[in-house]
Amino acid sequence: MPIFGSRRAAAPRLAPELDDHKLGRVRKQLEAPSRPGLGDIRLDQVEQVLREAGNDWDRRTHRFVVLAAVAPQGLARLWLRRSSRDPDALLFQSWIDVVHGRWEGELADAEATIDMCHRATELAPADPAPWVVLLSVLRLLRRPPREVFPIWREVTNRDPWHREAYLEMLHYLSPEECGSHAQTLDFVDAAKSVMPPQAPAIGLELVAMLDRYRRTLSAGGVDALMSSRIWTQPPAAAALDRALDNWLRPGYLRHAAALADLNLLAYALIQAKRLGDAAEAFRAVGPTVTPWPWELDGEPLEQFTYWQSRVWG
Repeated sequence: MPIFGSRRAAAPRLAPELDDHKLGRVRKQLEAPSRPGLGDIRLDQVEQVLREAGNDWDRRTHRFVVLAAVAPQGLARLWLRRSSRDPDALLFQSWIDVVHGRWEGELADAEATIDMCHRATELAPADPAPWVVLLSVLRLLRRPPREVFPIWREVTNRDPWHREAYLEMLHYLSPEECGSHAQTLDFVDAAKSVMPPQAPAIGLELVAMLDRYRRTLSAGGVDALMSSRIWTQPPAAAALDRALDNWLRPGYLRHAAALADLNLLAYALIQAKRLGDAAEAFRAVGPTVTPWPWELDGEPLEQFTYWQSRVWG
């Protein structure tokens, strides 16, 4: 015990890298102002942090997505000029295309992105990432299921519980996109029935419930006023109980986005008015804040800090 009492808790912060400190250092380098001669140095850092993930497909994807959100387009082009047959170079440009496509609502050049993904599949046939990017591209293009499901199977043949792929399919099957509420329920139920309890995609059920909650809020009217009742219904209560029983055990969740899933759990427990349980979830989260789902109620850091302080008393 410290001589002068307990150490003050770290201030909450938004950290896209979550607890991946190596990734965080590279992300900060990419966000810093550019100077002449830095391109090659930054590219070397990106290559290294991606390659260090090895065949941990879950962590590789997390690193690709985080870096793609901050990398300048010129960096990806530099990598392709340097190594046009490097599958990671092709994937880096493809992920950047997809991230920008999500922001803008459409891809700048879908055919070029698709072509790069197919080239990456040939150069790295064991890697699910090119197929995950293709899944995201087809989702952005609102392509029919007969085109999407074969790509989905290519991913799951390589990595059965790929978190990003499951989230892509969940959103593709949502009523806002190419499916329905019933289809999302069927998808989640089928996955839940066979998914290992420590799989990277274990947060799928909670994500689906939060999506339903968001849709109810967005609809307005009486339903929005009563939206918090979703969390006290038996399916949601059971899902929260299962997560509480397992996720908060030290070292239980080991996937790259574990802290993102714990943010979801803390938020859901707040909405369910289970403040004592939420206090435990906040302890597991620590100071790392994700924008979603806190942004549903306002500025994420403010919402997280308010509720953390309230449940901790």
